[in-house]
Amino acid sequence: MEKRKFKLKKDSPFIELVKVLKSEGLSETGGHGKSMIEEGQVSVNGEEEFRVRRKLYNGDVVAVEDVEIEIVS
Repeated sequence: MEKRKFKLKKDSPFIELVKVLKSEGLSETGGHGKSMIEEGQVSVNGEEEFRVRRKLYNGDVVAVEDVEIEIVS
C-alpha cells in the first residue's frame, strides 16, 4: 500500500474529504470524488465513509484502493 501525507493549511484545522481526493489526484474532479465516496470506495480511520463533506483533522487516515493518506497539521 502506498502511504502519503497531506498537510493541512495553517489557517484551517480541517479539510473536506472530497477535496483531499481531488488534490491528491485520486479523483479527476470533485464530482468523481463524490461518486467514489457515495459508492463506498473510500474509508476514513478504517471505516467506510459516505459523507462527501466529512471534515478531516490531524491524525485522520483516508484509504482509497491501494493508497493511504494521513492528514497532518
